[in-house]
Amino acid sequence: MGIRTVAVYSDADRTAPHVLMADEAYHIGASPARESYLLGDRIIETALKCNADAIHPGYGFLAENGDFAESVESAGLTFIGPPADSIRAMGSKTEARRIMSEAGVPVVPGDKTSLDNSEDALKSAEKIGYPVLIKAAYGGGGKGMRVVRTTDELPAAFDGARRESLSAFGSDEVYLERFIEGPRHIEIQVLADKFGHCIHLYERECSIQRRHQKVIEEAPSPALVQYPEIRERMGEAAVAATRACGYVNAGTVEFLFDPATNDFFFLEMNTRLQVEHPVTEMVTGIDLVRAQLLIAMGEPISVKQKDIKHTGSSIECRLYAEDPAGGFLPDAGVIKNLVRPGGPWVRVDSGVEIGSEVGVYYDPLVAKLIVWGADRETAIRRMHRALGEYRVVGISTNIAFNHWAMEHPRFISGDFDTRFIEQEFSSEKLTPDDAGIELAAVIAAAMWEKEQQAAPKVDSFNVTTDNNNANGWKQSGRVQALR
Repeated sequence: MGIRTVAVYSDADRTAPHVLMADEAYHIGASPARESYLLGDRIIETALKCNADAIHPGYGFLAENGDFAESVESAGLTFIGPPADSIRAMGSKTEARRIMSEAGVPVVPGDKTSLDNSEDALKSAEKIGYPVLIKAAYGGGGKGMRVVRTTDELPAAFDGARRESLSAFGSDEVYLERFIEGPRHIEIQVLADKFGHCIHLYERECSIQRRHQKVIEEAPSPALVQYPEIRERMGEAAVAATRACGYVNAGTVEFLFDPATNDFFFLEMNTRLQVEHPVTEMVTGIDLVRAQLLIAMGEPISVKQKDIKHTGSSIECRLYAEDPAGGFLPDAGVIKNLVRPGGPWVRVDSGVEIGSEVGVYYDPLVAKLIVWGADRETAIRRMHRALGEYRVVGISTNIAFNHWAMEHPRFISGDFDTRFIEQEFSSEKLTPDDAGIELAAVIAAAMWEKEQQAAPKVDSFNVTTDNNNANGWKQSGRVQALR
């Protein structure tokens, strides 16, 4: 698009790929997020210093912070995302539930306001009926969340959820809703512009989760392929939800789908770009980041709902620095060797290179592996092959876990829900890598260390790059511009 890019970075990210790929880069603080990426004033100050026009908040940190969005606009910059009021409204799950109910969007039965004490929680649970789910009113990622099946369990679970919510999100507000056993987690991608146009780009299936965090996503959902009328109603509900909160730009409306009854319920709205957005790009051919930029520039959405078509199937595996055999605990270390898969319809969005240090300061996601196929069976085979080519030396990863999932009969059949990992996975089911591959990895690591020792020492750090940077990712294939 001819837009120059500016990166900000902490001490830990001094040599991160996004820093090296940008036209300019500025240091904003120490490694802990609270001393760098969460300092909104410092980010805005940097944007003004380099004469930037806009700020894209990315996936996390301040991406869903209404105060930051408001401060960006007040500074005369454009926030590439929704209005601050929309972020605030959807940031409170209880407020979001109220808005959705008034808009006619189905919500899971539960509280309309947060609860102050366990006594009130006990009364609420009796009305809702066990099992119930205690949820933080602000935040996500499974924090401040507890499933309660009996009255005796509730007081301790309620107090624990409040403490965790306060620690994670700065608020101890929690509420109760009915716990749906074995749901599918399905989300709808939406786009809305400043002229009142709103469209949805159909669904993504996000049911493969560990600790309430997504691991594998795909589009379309195998659960909805056989129910086109439910897919249509869910898309219409997502558009109604988007309009109800005055939303502009890209967002995601998340639903729980109950296969036992074919009912679906509003879960929450993510007021930002999602980590799994590439699968939607691959099946619709729409570049969502480009769409975000055009909408932020004041351009109208140039396609109509009837023009959005699904083509084929796409799957994304999140590659985490973690040990699935050890309870999915995060890992840290230096990446000593890295081999990425290639070939037609294989895309890798990576945050690391050889020599990158994966630390303890941020989320352990290191890359996303995305494939497309003419049908789901082809996409699964392609993902299976791509995972087999992926090699990371120096840290533990969940590559073997993703491989296991691609081979599991329930995943292949599409008959799974949010309990899939809990019900099916155990560490002994992981197949160790071939001994020859392991030997090759060890040799490669030794060669890398030898090269590092012989390499000349660089005294200065130059973050200015040109458009031919070999580290830069270039999209090819079927993802096109929104217009």
